[in-house]
Amino acid sequence: MQRKSNFYAFCLSMCIFLCNFAALLGSQYIVTMSRKVLLIFTGGTISMVRDTETGALHPADMQTFKTYVPELFAGDIHIDMIPFEPLLDSSDLNPDNWREMAQMVEQNYDAYDGFVILHGTDTMAYSASALSFMFDNLCKPVVFTGSQLPVGVLRSDAKENLLTAIEIAAAYDTNGEAIVPEVTVYMDGELYRGNRATKRNAEHFSAFNSYNYPALARAGVHITYNRQLIGHYGNLSRPLNVMTKFDTRVAILKLFPGITEAVVAAVLDIPDLRGVVLETFGSGNAPTHDWLYERLHAAVERGVVIVNKTQCNTGSVSMGQYAVSLNLLKAGVVSGYDITTEALLTKMMHLLGEYPNDIELVKKLLAKSLCGELTI
Repeated sequence: MQRKSNFYAFCLSMCIFLCNFAALLGSQYIVTMSRKVLLIFTGGTISMVRDTETGALHPADMQTFKTYVPELFAGDIHIDMIPFEPLLDSSDLNPDNWREMAQMVEQNYDAYDGFVILHGTDTMAYSASALSFMFDNLCKPVVFTGSQLPVGVLRSDAKENLLTAIEIAAAYDTNGEAIVPEVTVYMDGELYRGNRATKRNAEHFSAFNSYNYPALARAGVHITYNRQLIGHYGNLSRPLNVMTKFDTRVAILKLFPGITEAVVAAVLDIPDLRGVVLETFGSGNAPTHDWLYERLHAAVERGVVIVNKTQCNTGSVSMGQYAVSLNLLKAGVVSGYDITTEALLTKMMHLLGEYPNDIELVKKLLAKSLCGELTI
């Protein structure tokens, strides 16, 4: 009986060992002292501290930030920092600032293994989407993170978000390749593809969601990477190429019950308009008014690119599925499938800037996944 008991114990211990070994193989990465990560401070809540005398929040300088997060320099990862001057609230960021972020990465690309961009949460999904389209042949992690409470507040989520984002940016396989060579957003234990993320909550620590694409990784005691979901769009044999042109002559037209022709005309007749994100109902449906078709068709004929984006967080545009979307097809509206508004708007700006004289190519690329932003 004792021999059987020992045999069962041995089998159980071997099963536990094999399970742990398999898990290790599935999530294996190296973080060594040779790994270097660059922090790019743009501003936002994560960069704020509270004045001890007035109680007001103000941007922290680098030395103050180091004081609040000493863990940054206590580990095996070498950290350097570059701040925007001045630091900006994310509500004030625009394509010029996207260029600045991208160029900071480009200028330091060969010197660092990964990049973490500290950013306000309000427009983080726009910036992450924009950079995903700007980087051609990205082979290193670019992780956006922020916080809902300032770094100097006792219950702040800033430390965990920042430290985990750094670890993800420094995560490499044993073969020397980055585990997540994408532009991503990390908040509250979840890592999302940048051009799939949307801010969903202004109060909870779980500020973001990726409604139409699963999380790339989840952080608990360990960071578990969903490897089959991670995109590898770059080639180590080629250099990084950063495309910085944007055309901001775009608009968002959100349909609603009772919308009038005057409202539609006010958007579609904007002088020099190049592109429109048309936010429709359900799976891409719109009112069947003749005037709506005529207005949309006339704008398309003038060379305005119009893309159909559902107002629903989850699901995809399927033009032609219902009769109420047939007029959009006839008018020349392009399907946006399951892309987010943030990704669609920045992708449209990017393509119109890069290919200003080839509207047909712009339409073709808008309906194609360039870096995992939509599912066809």
